[in-house]
Amino acid sequence: MSKTILLLAAGMLLAGCVNTSKVTVNASQLEHHRFVLESVNGKPAPAGKNPPELSFGEKMHLSGSMCNRFTGQGKLSEGELKAKNLAMTRMMCADAQRNELDKILSAMLSKGAQVDLTGDQLTLATAEQTLVYRLSDRVN
Repeated sequence: MSKTILLLAAGMLLAGCVNTSKVTVNASQLEHHRFVLESVNGKPAPAGKNPPELSFGEKMHLSGSMCNRFTGQGKLSEGELKAKNLAMTRMMCADAQRNELDKILSAMLSKGAQVDLTGDQLTLATAEQTLVYRLSDRVN
């Protein structure tokens, strides 16, 4: 009986040591990296010569392309990425999926998207959308 109580007490003590705090991505993990879009809501991203991409520069400067090129200043706070005033070209792409990606990314970044970086996989997510990117290379 005393062994059972001792084991229960040890288990409770160890359970109290588990870190349950939210792990967040920091800017230095993203800056100077380029990510290529792999999937949108679990479906493969459009393939092609110029894949959709997202790059992070100094001080969370964002740039990239879906259908159109975009650039702007991002802010990363407690695992949420926002970029309220993205500048974007306004071309109409032949690929309807790429046109839709412009709208999706713009909406996600203006409202704020949760960011997760696991290995070389970057995930941007809201309640409605999930974009999964793969690290492609380092940028300046």
